[in-house]
Amino acid sequence: MSDLAGKKVLLGVCGGISAYKVAELARLLVKAGADVKVMMTESGQKFVTPLTFRTLTGNPVATTLWSDPGSPFPHISMSDEADLIVVAPATANIIAKMAGGIADDLLSTTLLAARGTVIVAPAMNTRMYLNPATRNNMRRIGEMGAIIVEGCEGELACRTEGAGRMAEPAEIMSAIERELSLSADLDSRRILVTAGPTREYIDPVRFLSNPSTGMMGYAVAERAARRGARVTLISGPVDVPCPAGVTLISVVSAAEMLTSVLENLEGSEVLVMAAAVADYTPVEKSASKMKKTGGVPELKFEATDDILKAVAPRKDGRIVVGFAAETDDVVANARKKLAEKKLDLIVANKVGEAGSGFGSTTDLAAVVSVDDPDPALVLVSKTELADLLLDRIRGLFT
Repeated sequence: MSDLAGKKVLLGVCGGISAYKVAELARLLVKAGADVKVMMTESGQKFVTPLTFRTLTGNPVATTLWSDPGSPFPHISMSDEADLIVVAPATANIIAKMAGGIADDLLSTTLLAARGTVIVAPAMNTRMYLNPATRNNMRRIGEMGAIIVEGCEGELACRTEGAGRMAEPAEIMSAIERELSLSADLDSRRILVTAGPTREYIDPVRFLSNPSTGMMGYAVAERAARRGARVTLISGPVDVPCPAGVTLISVVSAAEMLTSVLENLEGSEVLVMAAAVADYTPVEKSASKMKKTGGVPELKFEATDDILKAVAPRKDGRIVVGFAAETDDVVANARKKLAEKKLDLIVANKVGEAGSGFGSTTDLAAVVSVDDPDPALVLVSKTELADLLLDRIRGLFT
């Protein structure tokens, strides 16, 4: 029996060429046993007719606030009965409306009235997708609790290549299945997560860092919060919205991250160290910008304090999880770190390969414990990896 059997899914279809893919998504949902209703914007109807979705779902398609003569408040009734709302393709316009609380048609009004989970699958031209206004709006709806299923780079309808292509129906389907099968299995567990890079300043304008975007740590924090945990997220400088329901503590340097971890460790049951913390920091930091006229500077570095090593004597029954970003002998090197740091679990993650590691939405990874046989690395989304890790953490509580 599918987790979707009997679930009520509301599909909001906006105006974009990707609307034809949503017909396939509707078919997959119906095949899995979901009761699917569709709501279309006026522009959405220009790309796919309401009849297409009525045929696929067996339900009438709502197109205006006055669609259902039996209900004077379809934006309330349809959002109330839905276990999940999916907006696909989500145009820049509907994302802006969601971010600004604008309600000027049936779909935007329904989204404003929604109390449950909303999944958003953006689709638009690359320039629109990368426009600061759109990025800010996506950040905002993420902070408000929407789940964003990012697309990928590829060929767009405007015959250009770039970001903004909508995620494939199977990927959106996976996000739907994850949400509808979710339980509060981490209810009230106190989880401390670190994320992102740290910066070690050489002078006021230059620093040493790494390519970490923070996406992995933020995915862990977001999924843990959705599963009922009380999450504190300690983050280096990143451009990722703080997940809804998560307490964010912003830091910059490795020293600041260490201090924050130790200050918040006492109130936590789990520490997930997903941050890419700098290993070295300058011995001396120039108070003013170093000039070229002085020649090539000679810089001396010293090791930063090892956060996991500092945590070990304070572990006191807590579950501690580390990450190992490796280019070679990934699992073997992760096992070595697992033992040295006295960790309960470690995520072995291959970097330096297309589609895995820093800046990628997917990782070639495995969750490893002392008792595990050598696992195979599997390519999964960072969200899926976060749930796999949280499943293992949940198992350690029983």
